[in-house]
Amino acid sequence: MSFFNQRGIFLQLMAPSIVSPNEVQVSMQLARKEMGWDAVNEEQTESLVDSITVTAVSGDAGQSFSINTVPSDVDGDGDIDGADKAKLLALAKAYAAIVNP
Repeated sequence: MSFFNQRGIFLQLMAPSIVSPNEVQVSMQLARKEMGWDAVNEEQTESLVDSITVTAVSGDAGQSFSINTVPSDVDGDGDIDGADKAKLLALAKAYAAIVNP
């Protein structure tokens, strides 16, 4: 996240295991950066707030993914519904398709 953009998504691709060679997991952390002030040390602080973590799992080497629950409204329309889940699934599939991130 930068000074100008206070929102961020951190993605992590977890490689298949020997036990499940076709299983791929994408961990997604969505957060917002909040600036503050530490009066004792007289310095500006940064902290991540409103952070959620979602894990998408694929059993077919990243062709399709599933998410058990979506913990919050990610698209900002005021409700937690299938549209939120669809956006996260699309993000997981796109990230898993990137060969050299």
